[in-house]
Amino acid sequence: MFNKASLLLTITLAVSAFAGPTREPNPSKRESDGVAIPMAKRAGLTTSAGVFDHDRAIAATVLTANKHRNNLLSLKENKGIAAFNAGAEIKELRKTPLDVEARMQQRAVKRQSEKLTDEENDLEWAGSISIGTPAQKFLIDFDTGSSDLWVPSSSCTSSTCKKKSRYAVSKSSSSAKKSGSFSIQYGDGSTVSGGVYTDTVAVAGIKASKQYFSPVTTLSSSFDDDPIDGILGLAFPAISNLKHDPFFYTAVSNGNVKTQQFSFYLAQTGSELYIGGTNSKLFTGAIEFHSVDASGGFWQATNGKVKIGTSTVVSGIQTIIDSGTTLAYGPPDAVKKIFASVKGSKLFDASNGFYSYPCNSPPQISFNWGGKDWTISSANINLGQTKAGSSDCVASLAAQDLGLGNGVWLLGDAFMKNVYSVFDVKQKAVGFAKLA
Repeated sequence: MFNKASLLLTITLAVSAFAGPTREPNPSKRESDGVAIPMAKRAGLTTSAGVFDHDRAIAATVLTANKHRNNLLSLKENKGIAAFNAGAEIKELRKTPLDVEARMQQRAVKRQSEKLTDEENDLEWAGSISIGTPAQKFLIDFDTGSSDLWVPSSSCTSSTCKKKSRYAVSKSSSSAKKSGSFSIQYGDGSTVSGGVYTDTVAVAGIKASKQYFSPVTTLSSSFDDDPIDGILGLAFPAISNLKHDPFFYTAVSNGNVKTQQFSFYLAQTGSELYIGGTNSKLFTGAIEFHSVDASGGFWQATNGKVKIGTSTVVSGIQTIIDSGTTLAYGPPDAVKKIFASVKGSKLFDASNGFYSYPCNSPPQISFNWGGKDWTISSANINLGQTKAGSSDCVASLAAQDLGLGNGVWLLGDAFMKNVYSVFDVKQKAVGFAKLA
């Protein structure tokens, strides 16, 4: 799991009509009354001095890689090896998670410095949910790159757990113990693990009855300084470690969501997750939808290309849209081609795939799936100066083999902050619209 510090988030309920494979046919029906839940904002991968926070970025990269390693292990267990033949060919899964500490030590040696500390303070899109009867409240990260819900259990007594809100089975009359166990392994050798239960889960008034989740009894120290209590996954059932439907699927099957869409608006202020449709106040024009290959469990749009300015540099790619990832990642060879087309760019950190570019001439990198060019803005491509006073800045697009398959890219917040993102479960499509 990645780790991100919370930003302002509003969770809103809405009803809207689905737009076809490329455009939304009924924009007049995109909005209805909703409920808002605001959250506080914290820092990201750029320091207050405008310098790239290298250590946090490495930690975010490693934790993202480990999250998706666990997703692929779940996919293999749930669907078998045949699932890996759909879409891009997926390479052999890593036998062990990447190690944050090892990456940090490697960086320390290279710069002849002391051992570095993983501060675990990236960006996070978080809001409140409740579990149980009566409701027990938790601060949760909403993640389109995973499919399970977990929160700390009252049985977890570690120092990390004691800083969190903890779920008490005995205090919920609707709680039910189920067979099986839940476990995710991280690069520091620790795990998030626990038993399996069902209970009533509510997000801004939308309820999912008998929702499978895990009240974890062990919690990785990676979460020690993280304000969130747990994770709520919004990807497809195929990558569920719990082997059951994620929250949104359950809410739909319960008849509590009229429109099978949820949408994200990620920004410095006023960010929101919209459950049950879209918020037309936050975008303009039609939503451009593209089918996803959901067989691998991800919101994975196909037949994409990457452009620098008006020139296509890489084509035929697949892109996983992941709100639980801070940066954007592409295969090393492909990202190398991208920055070879950027005048003045340099490979800043070969081990972790970070590139730099002249701060005064940011690259115009965009993604296209057969419609519009969706560009990463100059503000969102910039992670800060390579060092104080430098004229070079670090880009939020990094080269990294995450084991997701040949030609598969992972587009996190660095991309999503530039668009209004709509996820349609019924039509298995992801859509983008211009921000208002």
